[in-house]
Amino acid sequence: MVGRFANAISTQSRSVICNGIVTTVAVSETKELSLYVQACSALAVIERNLIEAGTAKARILTAMVYISDINNKPEFNSAWDNWVDRSNPPLRACFGATLEGDDLIEIVVTAKV
Repeated sequence: MVGRFANAISTQSRSVICNGIVTTVAVSETKELSLYVQACSALAVIERNLIEAGTAKARILTAMVYISDINNKPEFNSAWDNWVDRSNPPLRACFGATLEGDDLIEIVVTAKV
């Protein structure tokens, strides 16, 4: 069974569940300049999406993080370290990327339902 959780944009899903795995994505809900603030905002969206899908951050398997300026990765690391479930540290990869608009960060996670 595949379940989709619709986004505000009709051509996107904010989360998809397939075979007991949820994949969800978030960008910041705020356009403040600080990468740390944007990361905290995006991680809060991830957490809400996981709860809506019936799971939690403790069940995250992988995280892919796209950062507009990879030199600012330490700011993201600080937000991540304050947020992540340390009893289940997921596999994480960070990439420098060109993002749309004022977004400084985009996060994609997979988790067990």
